[in-house]
Amino acid sequence: MTAPSTFGLSSEARNLHWLLTNLVEEVPGILSVAVVSSDGLLLLSSDADRVTAARAARSERRTGPRGSAADLATIVSGIGSLTVGAAKLMDSGPVKHTMVAMDEGSLFVMSISDGSLLGVHGSADCDMSVVAYHMALFVGRAGHVLTPELRHELRQSLETESTGSPR
Repeated sequence: MTAPSTFGLSSEARNLHWLLTNLVEEVPGILSVAVVSSDGLLLLSSDADRVTAARAARSERRTGPRGSAADLATIVSGIGSLTVGAAKLMDSGPVKHTMVAMDEGSLFVMSISDGSLLGVHGSADCDMSVVAYHMALFVGRAGHVLTPELRHELRQSLETESTGSPR
């Protein structure tokens, strides 16, 4: 994973970047990860280009989402919204996690305490229980620090990375 620059970020933001990097590097089968705010904005993502390129070199099959982390964030936000609506209609309480198993991959979405979502795109051969376990660890560690101020800082950091202009 190519870690984004964390220079100038608060210790909480650097810690979340470290947690995300650790999740991607330590859990086999994770292709990409996105943390999305409750209003659907990408806050934090993995840059899985190196992992995807290495897998693509070994196989002609596509191994990642079509585009960028923004595409994964859009999918995660949509699934999150859909499942929240379904839970309300079914009067079943808040959604904890959602898993979509596909022939050639998996998608996991887990709620973070503030309404944000953690989304993980996994390979077809990932161990779903291991991915879910490590996602729960991430959510447990990230949930209490993901304040409105930190969400703003992370969003601003992503905008700076994409435009190259200073904050």
